[in-house]
Order: sequence, then structure tokens, then C-alpha cells
Amino acid sequence: MVENRVPDSSRRSERSRRAIHDAALGLVAEVGYPRTTIEAIAARAGVGKQTIYRWWPSKAAVLLEAFVALGERTAAQSSADGAQGFPVTGDLAADLKTVLRATVDELNDPAFEAPTRALAAAGIVDPQVGAEFVQKLLDPGLQLYIARLRAAQQAGQVRADADPRIAVELLVGPLTHRWLLRTLPLTREYADAVVDHVVRGLAP
Repeated sequence: MVENRVPDSSRRSERSRRAIHDAALGLVAEVGYPRTTIEAIAARAGVGKQTIYRWWPSKAAVLLEAFVALGERTAAQSSADGAQGFPVTGDLAADLKTVLRATVDELNDPAFEAPTRALAAAGIVDPQVGAEFVQKLLDPGLQLYIARLRAAQQAGQVRADADPRIAVELLVGPLTHRWLLRTLPLTREYADAVVDHVVRGLAP
């Protein structure tokens, strides 16, 4: 029987890609996005900068792919640890608080905070990066909220005329505003208060 072996070149490419991802995330966290360059990423990853330009058109594209991969690894680890997506306990407020508290923890984690801020800023000046940021990172999470709110509507816990998409924005928008502009500390207590206000407004 012939074994299906991964070619050495494929393994090398995957190792290089992971090294580039790690280098991009590390540099953004250490020196900030403006001072992170393709040359610096290549040097830290131990590859030639032509390798990076062959795979990505810009440092923003490198960082976006690296951050998506980081999110996928984190989600896989959470699943392995027993976490199963958006909680559905029957208590809408409790479920929303669980997820928003985790969001607060993530936004306050330097490993996630620096690349998230960098990509948010890059997306403002580069429409393509912005569109991919929404498509690959933001929207999948928002869809989980929407599904949970629709389930709550069907259970009679949310007004039938409520728009789930707007309700989601009422939940995550205040957290994003406080975090992005640093108007006040972003805490779990604040997340709980946001949920309480929104759930009261959505009640039948």
C-alpha cells in the first residue's frame, strides 16, 4: 500500500506560514502596527521578504490571516476543553452575559487587543481589508448572537417585532465603543449592565 505523505515542500511552507503568522502577531503586540514592517516580519520568521510578498499583498493581509488562524486555534482549544459555542441554557440574559464577559476578557488580552486594534484601523483606510475583517472575523460571531436571539423570539422571551441584528449591535456596540476609544474601563460588570438594559428593552 502506498502511503499518502505530505511533500516536504508543503511541510516547509506550512512551517514558514506559521512562523510568519507568529512573527506578525508578536511584532504588532511589541512595537505596534505602524512600526511593524514586512522586512521585520520576515527577519523574525526567518524567511525572505519575497516569500511574504508571494503569499500576501500587504502587512495588513498577513496580520488578518494570522489573527484568523489564532482565532481558529483558540476556538479549537475551547472545544477540546468542553466549551460548545454560544450557550443555550434557556436564560437569555445569563447566556448573553457569559459571551460578553468572554468578549471583555479577550479584548483586554494583549494577545488579541493589539491585532484587533491594528486591523480595525487598517480596515478604515483599506476597504478590502475592512471587508475581509468583517467577513472573516466579525460577522461569524455576530451570526451566533442573531441565532440565539431568534431562538429567544421563538420561545417568547423577545418581542416578535424586535430586529435581531439591531439587538446584537445594541449589545456589542457599547463594548466596542468603550474599548476602541478608551472612554472608560471595559469590565465584566459593564458587560452585565449592557445586557440587563438590552434584555429589558427586548422583553415582550
